[in-house]
Amino acid sequence: MPAFRKVVAVVLALVAVGSVLFHFLSPWWWTPIASNWSYIDDTILITFWITGVAFVAIILFMAYCVWRYGHEEGRRAAYEPENKKLEWWLTILTALGVAAMLSPGLFVWNQFVTVPKGTMEIEVVGQQWQWSYRLPGRDGVLGTSDTRNVADGNPLGLNPNDTKGQDDVVVEADDLHLLLNRPVKMLLRSIDVLHDFYVPQFRAKMDMVPGSVTYFWFIPTRTGTFEVLCAELCGIGHHGMRGAVVVDEESDYQAWLQEQQTFKQSMDQARNDTSDELDLALNTGEAGSGEK
Repeated sequence: MPAFRKVVAVVLALVAVGSVLFHFLSPWWWTPIASNWSYIDDTILITFWITGVAFVAIILFMAYCVWRYGHEEGRRAAYEPENKKLEWWLTILTALGVAAMLSPGLFVWNQFVTVPKGTMEIEVVGQQWQWSYRLPGRDGVLGTSDTRNVADGNPLGLNPNDTKGQDDVVVEADDLHLLLNRPVKMLLRSIDVLHDFYVPQFRAKMDMVPGSVTYFWFIPTRTGTFEVLCAELCGIGHHGMRGAVVVDEESDYQAWLQEQQTFKQSMDQARNDTSDELDLALNTGEAGSGEK
């Protein structure tokens, strides 16, 4: 039996060593960051180091105990129900470890929810199973919205009587373009169920709760096209709820912006389409009556 005990101890030690090697040699790692939130990476690395050291220490301690204190003929175990010195050490080290993991997170969270002045606001609307967006028009202010206003021609539920929303740029189920190095506050709204707007390269995400508006902010720091994911199970089409955010230089961004419709233009087009359909139906009905 002692030989088997030693094998178990060696296996435990190999688990610790293998876990460390896998962490450092693994080909799977974060995508290259594309925002100002390097603090998120730093916080995760601190957590890795603290939990990693604790994991290796515990596994190696277990291996030592199995090797050193296994059952042998003639050996009696000493009964020691309490060890106050050991309990104090464990309590202090655990408290220090937890504090070391939580403190950076609280620091980053404070920055995450403190939006700088002059940050551009963009609304993200999630629905089963697509992403839509709204950007402020020339007045730089987003108009009000309400899910009760959702209808054909008004998929985001904007208030048609709010003059501040008439020039808002509506991007329905298409790519969102952002300006390089321009701080942006993402206002997150859902019109059906829980969603979560997540772009891994931005290191920023937040749940979207029906009936409320959540937010986060960031600064795009490199150009490119980045995939949007829904990080909240939102139904059978959850896996396909994807989109793209394109970070542009000034000229490319302005060219894209000029191609987009305002809320007023989309409403006018919807009314014209409805009028055309009604005229076609009337003409078709008149032609049918004449044949009779």
